[in-house]
Amino acid sequence: MITVIKGARIRRAAAVVVTTGAVLATGALTAAPAQALATPTVVAKGGYVMNNGTAKTLYTKAADTRRSTGSTTKIMTAKVVLSQPNLNLDAKVTIQKAYSDYIVSKNASSARLIVGDKVTVRQLLYGLMLPSGCDAAYALADKFGSGSTRAARVKSFIGKMNKQAKDLGLTNTKFDSFDGIGNGSNYSTPRDLTKIASSAMKSANFRAIVKTKKYTAKTITKTGGTRTMAAWTNTNGLLNSYSGTIGVKTGSGPEAKYCLVFAATRNGKTVIGTVLASSSISARESDAKKLMDYAFKK
Repeated sequence: MITVIKGARIRRAAAVVVTTGAVLATGALTAAPAQALATPTVVAKGGYVMNNGTAKTLYTKAADTRRSTGSTTKIMTAKVVLSQPNLNLDAKVTIQKAYSDYIVSKNASSARLIVGDKVTVRQLLYGLMLPSGCDAAYALADKFGSGSTRAARVKSFIGKMNKQAKDLGLTNTKFDSFDGIGNGSNYSTPRDLTKIASSAMKSANFRAIVKTKKYTAKTITKTGGTRTMAAWTNTNGLLNSYSGTIGVKTGSGPEAKYCLVFAATRNGKTVIGTVLASSSISARESDAKKLMDYAFKK
């Protein structure tokens, strides 16, 4: 008799547990769905973000509208240089007066290269991407273009930039300058620029350059001495303010406004994107942060 009662109690307890479990399970099934991830609002007129590993689009805003790109053009300048066959990064280039005159005439951003100094290709790439030196861009175009005159070599180099864009299948990109100071038809889109940057980031040399915050070049002077240049500081403020940032390049100009091609890696996921025509340096960085925060949650 006592055994039966105990058995009944055990069965009743088990029933209670089962019932409670069913209630909990039912509660889980009928819980309110998680709130949808809110799409961020950015100041920039155009934007695009993708997962760099899968190429999946994560955000678009006028992503295929052609706009002036400012110095984000220099991503392609670097890409063309780094894709040259048998490239010697330690090859020396003598800085010409033409590069200095160009900077003055265009009131352009400068790596402050000294006429007559011998500078390596590697140093020129840092001078191109960190302080956004248009003198470094000119030197690289002159070095890696083909032709018997400087004008011909520059034209040839810009041709290489356009060929690479075509090879990437980009239909909304055209370059008419080596640095983004265009002559009326230098344009791209947020989607295209992101694809250019993603392709460029396949180069270990490119990745090393664009994530560098400061770089000090030691050049060879006319007389054979060594000149220690003032340190070049990367214009990409995200490197100091957004955890996981690995690049890429700023741009600005009267027509381009404020642009930023950005990339960051968190927990093994890399997102890469572009904002074009934002309203200020702080706005383009804020836009980029919002878009990366959003992309990492997608």
